[in-house]
Amino acid sequence: MKLPPMIPYKNENTLWLYLLRFQTVLETARRNHFKCKQCRKEITKSTSGFKLSKYQLGKVIHWFVLEQSTNKIQEQTNVSKYYILKVLLALRKEMLLDVPKIFKGTVEVDETYLGGQWKNKRLSTKAKLPKPKRGRGTSKQPIFGILCREGQVWAELIENTEAKSLQPLIQKQVSIGSTIYSDTWRGYTGIASKGYVHRLVEHKKEYVSKSGNHINGLEGFWGYLKRKLVAKGGIRKSRLHYYLGEYVWRYNHRSLNVKEQTNYLLNLVAKI
Repeated sequence: MKLPPMIPYKNENTLWLYLLRFQTVLETARRNHFKCKQCRKEITKSTSGFKLSKYQLGKVIHWFVLEQSTNKIQEQTNVSKYYILKVLLALRKEMLLDVPKIFKGTVEVDETYLGGQWKNKRLSTKAKLPKPKRGRGTSKQPIFGILCREGQVWAELIENTEAKSLQPLIQKQVSIGSTIYSDTWRGYTGIASKGYVHRLVEHKKEYVSKSGNHINGLEGFWGYLKRKLVAKGGIRKSRLHYYLGEYVWRYNHRSLNVKEQTNYLLNLVAKI
């Protein structure tokens, strides 16, 4: 058999993709390792759907857990940006699905809005839209969240903040008989009739009522979420739910160290 010309590989990934066309050029070197008969370059067969070895995949996830940029991950791992972006998208999809189970006990519910400041928007965008209001009634993306006082949080993008949108989500995520703390927004009116104990805090007057009612835990999460999103420097609206899922997951697993988070995510994407 005539061998192909010298393989122009830049790293292990491009070599493996090239050699897929010339299966007979490979010879077994050791367990799960192969060697090119011509250039003698030893490679590891991919163990995932990303054409990466388990070691490479683990390194990418490690730097992702440390919240490094794509360029930094590429610099540290020598993996092409195409595969890095593919892995990061898969990670965020798995994080989005890895949600807490139904909450019970004492929970806080609240809604907020995500979107850049008006002064930072493009002139073309400003020309098409009227200057938005602050708070409820704004044109920004609404998001609804539930926080269990035990430390877990759940959040989802919603169309609006009316009762028909909020209350079905509460019934889906919070078990009957739980105590729910909220502000006095009309979207929560009537939740007590659905089998919950409802406690209110009027934010126009105070953030902690005299009886101790508050939703400061969830307010703290909103602050964490917005700081992380601002640091990204802008996110497409079509990808916003992935980043929301990522930071909900990071918040819920904040007690794990970097190695534990890396192994957890590695097990999630290993099934792909």
